[in-house]
Amino acid sequence: MSADRAAELLEGAVDLHVHPAPSPMPRRMDGAEAARLAGQAGFDAIVVKSHHHCTVMDVRALEQAGVDHGDADLFGGVALNGPVGGINPKAVDLALKMGGKIVWFPTIGAEQHIRHHAEHPNLKFPKLSVHLEPEEPIEVMRPDNDGVTDDVYKILESIKEHDAILASGHMAPRQITAVFEAAREVGVERMLVNHPNFVIEASFDDARHWVELGAYIEHSLCMYDEESSFYNWDLDTLVEWMEAVGPDRSTLGSDLGQMNNPLPTDSFRKIVARLLERGVSPDTVRTMVARNPAALLNSA
Repeated sequence: MSADRAAELLEGAVDLHVHPAPSPMPRRMDGAEAARLAGQAGFDAIVVKSHHHCTVMDVRALEQAGVDHGDADLFGGVALNGPVGGINPKAVDLALKMGGKIVWFPTIGAEQHIRHHAEHPNLKFPKLSVHLEPEEPIEVMRPDNDGVTDDVYKILESIKEHDAILASGHMAPRQITAVFEAAREVGVERMLVNHPNFVIEASFDDARHWVELGAYIEHSLCMYDEESSFYNWDLDTLVEWMEAVGPDRSTLGSDLGQMNNPLPTDSFRKIVARLLERGVSPDTVRTMVARNPAALLNSA
């Protein structure tokens, strides 16, 4: 019964974190196929992400070529890593004016990610299939650490203008706090923290502070699905995070699409069913898979 109920609760769901091809990391589907699968599962929309390039143009190219992506809306965004110039206001300006929905601050280019990877050489993270120049730490703070750089402010102004989503990427908690406080100052209304306990190493208090600033906390299903190569924690950890920040400020994203990993929709079905079996209410699940991400995407 929980599987049937899970399927019902995913009607109208939104996945803000899908990793499709093309990518220098092995992927098992492109954006159109990911959206078709999502639509078949009743999802309203997905957002596709690359650590290396702006996915907005991928989406536009698929649509202009007439590639069918089914019933789910398909959106892209830009992650501010080395290949797009890091903290690059022009890259953000282009992405958002062409229809992008999310600006992820540095992920693989974040100082926190680079340090964490060096300290944990067996980090569960995708390996490149194409040799690329190594990432160098991308700075968001002023040299004296007194606030964020002027270019960060320019990017935040663009995000505000387009009512897009500001996502934390893989930055350290102190950097996320500085960027989110600046975003609040500028008037950005949509903020999202990605997998707070993976690489970011945030505490519950960090996350609660970000919620006070207006952010939602996104949990990656790939880290709670034992069939995923990125499996790190059992469901108890997910429930602890949900309870720590509250389901009204929690969202679930698949963070899937990699080769040899579960399909995003399969992982959603599995984890949602398990949450129901644990006694999490259907209304709470619905809030995390549909209401909150839809509100962030402005498609509520």
